[in-house]
Amino acid sequence: MRMRHLVAGLGVAALALTATACGKEEPAAGGGGGDKPAASDSCGTLHKFTTASAVDIAGSPAFTKAKTRGSLIVGVKADQPNLGYKDADGKRCGFDIEVARMVSAGLGLDPDKIQYKEIPSANRETAIAGGEIDYYVGTYSITDKRKTQVSFAGPYFIAGQDLLVRKDDTSLDGGKTALKGKKVCSATGSTPIQRVKDEQLTEASNISEYKTYSECVSQLLDKKTDAVTTDDAILKGYAATAPDQLRVVGKPFSTEKYGIGLPKDDKALRDQVNTILEKSATDGTWKSIYDETLGKSGSPGTPPPLEKY
Repeated sequence: MRMRHLVAGLGVAALALTATACGKEEPAAGGGGGDKPAASDSCGTLHKFTTASAVDIAGSPAFTKAKTRGSLIVGVKADQPNLGYKDADGKRCGFDIEVARMVSAGLGLDPDKIQYKEIPSANRETAIAGGEIDYYVGTYSITDKRKTQVSFAGPYFIAGQDLLVRKDDTSLDGGKTALKGKKVCSATGSTPIQRVKDEQLTEASNISEYKTYSECVSQLLDKKTDAVTTDDAILKGYAATAPDQLRVVGKPFSTEKYGIGLPKDDKALRDQVNTILEKSATDGTWKSIYDETLGKSGSPGTPPPLEKY
């Protein structure tokens, strides 16, 4: 089935070490390898960005390193349809990828030369703080706890936690209040699974965690879990890929503000990235890349106000 091929492809893509037309690849953090991803939808034509010229950010160690290197190293995810994944040719796709490319162009560095590095959710703060990547774009919720380790530009998108279920299963239509006694799956280290634990929405024995959401979707299709929980933006991507098999309950129970993760003390870079995001909201660029990617789910979107600090 098409969905199983896509899920298998996304799961392997999250670990694959493949050169792509979108930029140079770096090994995935957390290890592992695999065969070439199974076929999935083509990215099509990526958005065309104009690379800014003569950009200089005084007082930004990360920018100075990237400019000397001649390209940016960006942390991403690879298992989220319409947000961040690879197509059959290994090309990077999705809204988060386009946001990463837009920021690169705004910083005066060719977006087609980005070196992408796949970072699991649980390793994001370590990768940013350790200088392994210059910034991270991958459904990264801004939280006060994370702000103690890294800083954020944005938010560039606001989502809400929801449930992905099998289309014929109506037992979870009540949303989070219907989770008691149900098996729930999410990504290790993610905000959504922590909320399930903190609020005791189901029993601890019913919770399963994997490195990628695609692994949880496989569990859902195989009836080994009852629901996948994370931000509705991610879940709608999976549901749009398999509308005959999966659906989103549609009762979000959180507000998730996606930010661009940056080194904690690099205020100069954070301010510059916020300027790029602000410009994209007013000149139509944000709307264009949303419509070309996440907007294909049928869910409308508008750029949120920035929270500068």
